[in-house]
Amino acid sequence: MNILLLGDIFGSPGTQSVIKNLPKIIENKKLDFVVVNGENAADPGVGITKSISEQLFNCGVDVITTGNHVWDQKEAIEFIKKEHRLLRPENLFEGSPGNGYGIFKTKKNKKVAVINLMGNVFMKKCDDVFEKAKKFKQDIKLKKNADFIIVDLHAEITSEKMAMGHFFDGKATIVVGTHTHVPTMDFRILTNGTAYQTDLGMCGDYNSVIGMNKENSIKKFLKDPSAKKHFPADGKATLLGLIVNANEETGLANTVMPFIFDDQLKASI
Repeated sequence: MNILLLGDIFGSPGTQSVIKNLPKIIENKKLDFVVVNGENAADPGVGITKSISEQLFNCGVDVITTGNHVWDQKEAIEFIKKEHRLLRPENLFEGSPGNGYGIFKTKKNKKVAVINLMGNVFMKKCDDVFEKAKKFKQDIKLKKNADFIIVDLHAEITSEKMAMGHFFDGKATIVVGTHTHVPTMDFRILTNGTAYQTDLGMCGDYNSVIGMNKENSIKKFLKDPSAKKHFPADGKATLLGLIVNANEETGLANTVMPFIFDDQLKASI
């Protein structure tokens, strides 16, 4: 079972590159399941729209996770109620529209549970992430309720993400972090068999400041009065993520491999 997870899709460059290239990537890498974080997919790099969601699903994405920008495009509040493949963080306050996790079928009829969580430190206020993770772990068991389990923790700090990885070790197939748009080099299989990476990075123009136009971002840091509202860099996007080969008997990871598509970061890695 080959699973691809892509980091935060940022603005038009990231969105269009995923839509254009994912079908061929799925074919070449023999992928069975694809999860992307889409909370920055809409211009100017915040939120997601119904149209973008549909285009991502049509190009081969199985599940879209989100995070603190999930409601920045107001239309998402309505269409997430009907689109179960678009997740919002499970630990948003009670009564939030949509779902924080789901169990999805692959083309080979395997069941994949995906849960979307959001960190509590330096993030928007939400319910205790570890309490929600604990309840999920009690309710959804690997190889009982689902053949594979994927956790996306959308969080700011590395320690919170690492703790969540170890919390799910042996109980989930994959735990990955999203949100910072900066890829970490700590992809590995944890002691009890769970694939892990602290942050997947982003799918966007890396000749930027976390996806935003670099010249304008520097002006904002310098408090230059000519600085404009943040807007995405519009160069060629690099797609970053993780490919995990999962064992169909145990539901745990066999191998883990970073995924880089296009040339901005290849020369330096």
